[in-house]
This record gives sequence, structure tokens and C-alpha cells, in this order.
Amino acid sequence: MTNPLPNACQRVADAAQKAGLTIEIQILDESAHTAQQAATALNCEVAQIVKSLIFRGKSSGRIILLLVSGKNRVDEKGAAAQVGEVLERADADAVRAATGFAIGGIPPFGHATELPVFMDEDLLQFDAVWAAAGIPPSIFKTTPQDLLRATGAKIFNPMPRAAA
Repeated sequence: MTNPLPNACQRVADAAQKAGLTIEIQILDESAHTAQQAATALNCEVAQIVKSLIFRGKSSGRIILLLVSGKNRVDEKGAAAQVGEVLERADADAVRAATGFAIGGIPPFGHATELPVFMDEDLLQFDAVWAAAGIPPSIFKTTPQDLLRATGAKIFNPMPRAAA
């Protein structure tokens, strides 16, 4: 008999099933608080790790989820132009209220509220990517196309280049 998943992970598994995805959630033995630590534990490229970053629209107050390749940083000014408003980091309480998850384990779906989702175009180059599954040491593997479909995300460039 297998151990049951922690409640947060079970919510992610249920949301994946509802979205038509079959995922296997792993609880890592090693620390995976950073994209590099997760990539090392999984023996994959850091770029294949999906960082779930939560921002708040400065004028609307809406919570926005950015799914970003582990190798990329978000240029907030450039990303704001694509999202449609100035972005600011959301605090831990706002993150938990909107997603139902604590920072460090935020999955791409299964949130407490419906969120606008934007996905880094760099993730599309891979056959497989790994995303958090509800608690910090949990992770699951999927394809970028399945992730895009399950989240309804819009593609964006987190580090847009300045016009020449």
C-alpha cells in the first residue's frame, strides 16, 4: 500500500485529473527550494523547472500567476507590458489566499481562486518540464503543451528584449 499524498498534493492531483492530465507526484528527499536544487535532484536542466511566481496587478489588485523557466528572471517592467498592468510582488498572505498554497510549493493549477496565468515561451522547447505539486519538496513531470492546456495560460516572454 502506498502512502497517501499530503492534502495539498492531493488537491493538485485532483485538479490535474479534472484537467485531463495524468501526473505522478513525487516527494523529493533532497531540498528543492530553488530551481537549481530541484534540477539537481531530478537530473534535468534548470530551464526545465517551472517556477510559479505570484504577482499582484498594481492598479487592479488582481493576483497573477507567471509560470517561468527556472533559468529565467522576470523583468517586471517588460512582463507588465504583456500582462497589461504594472506588477508588484504579492505578499505571503495574498499568495495563500489566492492559491490555497504556501510559497515554495505553488502548483500551476488547483488554486483556491481562478487566476490569470502566463507561461514563459522558453518552456515550450522541452519535451518535459517539472512543476511544484503543493508543498515545497513535491514535484510532478508533464509536457509544456499539457501544462499550457491545463492552465489556459497565455504565452509571454519574462525577459523581453528592448526594441532596437
